[in-house]
Amino acid sequence: MDMDSASSVVLQALTQATSQDTAVLKPAEEQLRQWETQPGFYSVLLNIFNNHMLDVNVRWLAVLYFKNGIDRYWRRVAPHALSEEEKTSLRAGLITNFNEPVNQIATQIAVLIAKVARLDCPRQWPELIPILLESVKGQDGLQQHRALLTFYHVTKTLASKRLAQDRRLFQDLASGIYSFACSLWSHHTDCFLQQIYARDEAAALSSLERTLLSLKVLRKLTVHGFQEPQQNMEVMGFLNAVFERLKQFLECCRQVGSDSTCREKLEKTIILYTKVLLDFLEYHPCAFIPLIQRSLEFAVTYVFTPAGEGVTFERFIVQCMNLIKMIVKNDAYKPAKNIDDSKPESLEAHKIKTAFFTHPTLTEIGRRLVSHYFLLTEEELAMWEEDPESFAVEETGGDSWKYSLRPCTEVLFLDIFHNYSQTLTPVLLDMVQNLQGPTNVEDSVQLLMKDAVYNAVGLAAYELFDNVDFDQWFKNQLLGELQVSHHRYKLIRRRVIWLIGQWISVKFKSDLRPLLYEVILSLMQDPDLVVRIETATTLKLTVDDFEFRTEQFLPYLESIFGLLFQLLQQVTECDTKMQVLHVISCVIERVGIQIRPYVGCLVQYLPLLWKQSEEHNMLRCAILTTLIQLVQGLGAESKNLYPFLLPVIQLSTDVSQPPHVYLLEDGLELWLVTLENSPAITPELLRIFQNMSALLELSSENLRTCFHIVNGYIYLSATEFLQNYAESLCRSFCDLLKDITNEGQVQVLKVVEIALKVSPMLGAHMFQPLLPAVFRGIVDGERYPVVMSTYLGIMGRVLLQNSSFFSSLLSQMASECNQEMDQLLGNVIEMWVDRMDNITQPERRKLSSLALLSLLPSDNSVIQDKFCGIVNICVEALHDVMTEDPETGTFKDCMLMSHFEEPKLSDDEEPPTEQDKRKKLHPSALITSAQTLTF
Repeated sequence: MDMDSASSVVLQALTQATSQDTAVLKPAEEQLRQWETQPGFYSVLLNIFNNHMLDVNVRWLAVLYFKNGIDRYWRRVAPHALSEEEKTSLRAGLITNFNEPVNQIATQIAVLIAKVARLDCPRQWPELIPILLESVKGQDGLQQHRALLTFYHVTKTLASKRLAQDRRLFQDLASGIYSFACSLWSHHTDCFLQQIYARDEAAALSSLERTLLSLKVLRKLTVHGFQEPQQNMEVMGFLNAVFERLKQFLECCRQVGSDSTCREKLEKTIILYTKVLLDFLEYHPCAFIPLIQRSLEFAVTYVFTPAGEGVTFERFIVQCMNLIKMIVKNDAYKPAKNIDDSKPESLEAHKIKTAFFTHPTLTEIGRRLVSHYFLLTEEELAMWEEDPESFAVEETGGDSWKYSLRPCTEVLFLDIFHNYSQTLTPVLLDMVQNLQGPTNVEDSVQLLMKDAVYNAVGLAAYELFDNVDFDQWFKNQLLGELQVSHHRYKLIRRRVIWLIGQWISVKFKSDLRPLLYEVILSLMQDPDLVVRIETATTLKLTVDDFEFRTEQFLPYLESIFGLLFQLLQQVTECDTKMQVLHVISCVIERVGIQIRPYVGCLVQYLPLLWKQSEEHNMLRCAILTTLIQLVQGLGAESKNLYPFLLPVIQLSTDVSQPPHVYLLEDGLELWLVTLENSPAITPELLRIFQNMSALLELSSENLRTCFHIVNGYIYLSATEFLQNYAESLCRSFCDLLKDITNEGQVQVLKVVEIALKVSPMLGAHMFQPLLPAVFRGIVDGERYPVVMSTYLGIMGRVLLQNSSFFSSLLSQMASECNQEMDQLLGNVIEMWVDRMDNITQPERRKLSSLALLSLLPSDNSVIQDKFCGIVNICVEALHDVMTEDPETGTFKDCMLMSHFEEPKLSDDEEPPTEQDKRKKLHPSALITSAQTLTF
């Protein structure tokens, strides 16, 4: 591309590409796309975004195209790769000067330089780092900042490389520039502190920006630049200096106040200091040991003593708590069970922690966590009143413990309580004892304190197992608290029902469950929405518990289920509806068919909710989960849901519809249970199978469910299904078998086997294209036992139930293999007898024996020669299936089952599905009395 003629053309195209008019924008984008592979294009882009006289939007777009080009064409092996000559020119042009006036463009240029550095530095670009360091030393403020910005992005990118050779190169770089980086950070930090104390906020803000960038560089160098950082005095000196700098910056927060222009960046810098410590602790726990004492002193002082009042802020408290948590939990700081096996570093760290966490210190931390950080804030109480659903969802879900104060506080409490339970258990129990009896509803302080203490008892339920008689506490104290109906006591009602949910699987007697169900029934009618939502959550934990007994719950089922449905209608937020739907699903799952009389209203409401949730795929996932349980609970009666159910399955499993990304897994599960519980095929249910070909092409983790669905259709209506879909299904299976695991191959073959089992003639005819491969697998002696077992099962059914088809198949294979039919048959029988031990299921062993026995009446000499081998494996199979009848003392075939036998169900067992019944209707599902092994 000629530079002179190209610049104006590219500039024009970039200008048009910034247009809001699509008629102008689209052709320009297409033209630029065509130029991406032209030599000289990126040199033109470099000249354009370096020209500060041009429009900012045009320059911005030029930078983006350049950056994307690095990803696509910079590597030597890339198609249309840039020439080495052009890359050399571009590298030189990128670092000619650092005077970009627009912040956003400067950042993008820094990022693209870092991208090139990742690929070329230091081998092809050795001058990059020296030029950056020289520019950072310059006196020009703008140039210094831009060079420092680029220096940071380059350092960050190089530090992220993980190959051993790249890490060594970065460590070489770090050792060479660490002193300079430290002095740069120290200089800018001192400048900032002087300027902020002199109340020169404009200059201080500029210095603070440089402090932040130089600290970011040091963070990457410190954490990733040294294999044994504890042996480098400068590194350890910097880390120790972090604590003093943190104190100075926290004091600056007090000085500048919350309205200062510096405040936001100041807090950002403080957080970055804490990230230096946290990262170093994560990557170098042993090197961090000399810093444990100071870290704990610093964090505990600012978080758990009055020293932090007026200077700390939420994110800083979170970071300090994370620091304490990581030290307490770190496995490198715990001695081995056998003390003699412990590493010296572990013993040293444990000694430091033990010396720090004294009884008074732990007591103060425990009390302050509960009595200060666990208290609901004014903002949270306001949210409860103004937006109860958001409050309820945030309380049950919340953000990650790393970033949000409440979950972070609770996780720290749990970790400290777990590691120091002997000290903290009496402290917490004492706090509980001081709050016995109902609290005055006018005393808001005590109400909040009780809420916090009960929260702690719930969180530490497993640790308190041996110290709290929860059953007695429930009967003597908590039950009374739940009966206080004053609106201000909703705090305690909500917390107590949450507390019960935490203890239900820890220590809660089964005979108290009916009393709890009465409580739940009452609280589900509480005037406060948050209490009702929390009660629903506890109900889910209760029915989910392994000690749940359906018979205890049944007297309350109708009322509670009705109230759950009312709650589902009352809540409006997507997350809350999902939460309530999960509770409903869980209840339906646990009570099974007992739910049938009570689901009418829910069945009528779900289509409306599905329609309303068109833009909320996660809510639709929850609806699908509910439908799965509903269909299983309704059994054959679920056919009444088909007008709603089948379109839902159709949409959820149609890969051409965007929502399938979210709905497919649950949609397939719903499809399967619908088939399993369907009393008869319908045209609409059959039509949905049109979605299957595309699903099989995906070869995703849902393939197993797809095979189960195919089997479900075969059991439901083999003739109609195979006549409509066997041809396309066979094509899909042939494609799958070309590239599938052994396990997947077995799943495909099982479908064929079931088709032969249910409809021997039609199954053999429809899946004929697959049978030669099965035959060859037997003759060749397939090595994978499970696949061989399935091959023999398929061929056994063909031979036993469709002998004429077996003969034609044998003739076809003899022709293909250029062998005599008798010779090939002999090879098959010999391999069959030899590999009989591959078959582990008694049903298949009996099937193979009967299949081979069916050959014996023949006067074929090849078969007669194999007589001994056939009889031998039949005797073995006979021993496998014969059991003694305790009533008569005689032996009988254990696989015989009368069609009139109704299996006896235990109280815990679910009744058979429609598919279970269908399986028993097919004589070949089990080998019946007509085909008994006897001699």
